[in-house]
This record gives sequence, structure tokens and C-alpha cells, in this order.
Amino acid sequence: MNNTPLSPLPPSAAAGASARVLTAARLRARGVSAAETAERSRPGGPWQQLLPGVYLLHDGRPTPGDRLRAALLYTGRRSADADAAGFGEAMITGAAALALHGLAAAAPLSALDRIDVLVPRTRRLRSTGFVQVVRAAHDFPEARRVTELPVAPVARALADALAEPADPRAVRLLLQEAVRGGHCEPAAVVRELSRARLLGRPHVVDAVDALLAEGRAVAEERLYAMVREHGLPEPLWNVDLRLPGGPHLGGVDAYWPEQAVVVELDTRAPRQDDDEVWSRCTRKREDLERLGITVVHLTPRKLREACDQQAVVVRTALMAAGDREPAAYVVVLPR
Repeated sequence: MNNTPLSPLPPSAAAGASARVLTAARLRARGVSAAETAERSRPGGPWQQLLPGVYLLHDGRPTPGDRLRAALLYTGRRSADADAAGFGEAMITGAAALALHGLAAAAPLSALDRIDVLVPRTRRLRSTGFVQVVRAAHDFPEARRVTELPVAPVARALADALAEPADPRAVRLLLQEAVRGGHCEPAAVVRELSRARLLGRPHVVDAVDALLAEGRAVAEERLYAMVREHGLPEPLWNVDLRLPGGPHLGGVDAYWPEQAVVVELDTRAPRQDDDEVWSRCTRKREDLERLGITVVHLTPRKLREACDQQAVVVRTALMAAGDREPAAYVVVLPR
């Protein structure tokens, strides 16, 4: 399935901006002297300076596409890694990136007073005009191309957009749409928010809890669909397992009692208690396998991107049941 959303900025707008918005260096390469550029960009002239060293070659109101290209040219110029477009490693992030990715809950580009641009932390740049420079403190992400412009992945753009306080309901809608729309997995969002030290912020904490619940619901729906569409036997859904008169073994997402096969959705996300959660999951898996029960772990990402392969994994585990020693008897209870 192609999860790349349609962008509200048509390709023609980006192409038009590339002809209208140029750096001083590009103008000089076309034979326009610095003096002529300055003269044409005076108040009342046919051109205007949008940002230091970046010019719009008409005197009308800049379009969202003009502003986006100008922001990238300003942050990319003089960069040692500048590409043919002049953007270098700079990429649109924050609220503007979310709008470009097509999130309905994001503010439209025309409503944004500021455009965030992500650059490597070693770049010496200052924010100016409508451009807010965001330096990557950790790994620099790989940009996505949207309408010919480099744009940060949704998870990173969310973290940059939520760096400042925002309405909790708006934050919750953004996070839920990002997951429900298949733009990214909850774990990726939480990882970026954790790196940005935002998980404890009041406008983020409740939204993250809702996000994790949303991510699990989406993953469960994909698991149900996988079983149905690939003709797998119907399991017992969302049950607790325990030994007769003995300890509780834990809850599982799907259980085939005749084949003694369990499927668990790994929807964990990096949180402060991640080590404890990981240890608990490991102990449960070891206990079940000691009893002869096969445990298959599936991740939301694998269900989304490689559902056919995951169905083969589960089918293989079910078919292999006849070659194994019978599993211990366990009591199955609704969860």
C-alpha cells in the first residue's frame, strides 16, 4: 500500500517558485550584478528581498511555495553540501512539514507565520524573518521529497512542531492522524519526542498516551484483517493464559489452542520504564516457550509494510505444530 499522502502544494507551485525565487549567487551567474539586484529590490521596485541573499523576482505577495523555497535557499546557501537545487541538507520541518505531508489537522501553509528548517547542528546559521533554524541534536534524518522539496519525516516534524506549548486537543489530533493515516508508527513518534525531551510536557503527555492506544488499535485491526484475508484459522482473540491452579502467564493478542501458537503485537515504545517492560515481555515469552507454546511477535510496521510475509510466518508456525511435542495444558480466560 502506498502511504505517501497527497500534498496541498501542487507541483506547478514548486516549479513556479524555482523560477521566481533565486539567490544572489544564482542571479550573478545569470549576469545580474549585485548593484542591479539591489536597485530592483528597493521599495517600489519590481523585485523584493525575502531573506538575506534570497530574492523574489516580482513585487506581489509571496506564495507559500515562494516562502518554502526561500527558506531552503537561505539555509542551504554557502553550505558545503549544497545540491543542485541549492538546499544542501536543509529540510522543511515542524508545522510546515506536517502541512506538506498532507495532515488535515495541521495548519495550512498560508496560515503559518514561521517556517522551521532543520539543518545539521554544525551549521552556523541564525533564524531571521519567517525562518526558524532548527539544529539536529541527534541523528540527522533522511529527507522525504514532497513537491520537489526536501521535507523531514512526519515523526521528526511532529517533535519539532510540538517543541512549543500547544492546545492539548490539537496535539492529540495531530498524533492520532499521523498514526491512523499510516504516516508513521507510534514508536517512531515517541522516540523523537523522547530525544527532544518533550515527553514530560503537559501538552504532550496525555496525547502520547492516547497515541499509544491509537497505535495498538490500528495494529489490532491489521492483525484481524491479516487472519481473515489470508485464510488463517480463526484464533481466540485477546485472551489471558494461566496454568491450572497456577500462576498467571499473561495476556496475548491471539491464541490457537490446538496448535499451541501465540501471536503478540509488539507495540512498545521507548518510555522511561522501557527496561522494565522489556524484562516483563521477555519473561512471559520464556515461560510460554518452556511450556511448548510457540510465540510469534509481530510489529505494527511489519503488519503495515509486509503483511503477506507476516501471514506466512504465522501459517508456518501453525503448520509446524504437528512436528513438536504436545504443549502443556493451559487455562484460557477472556481478557
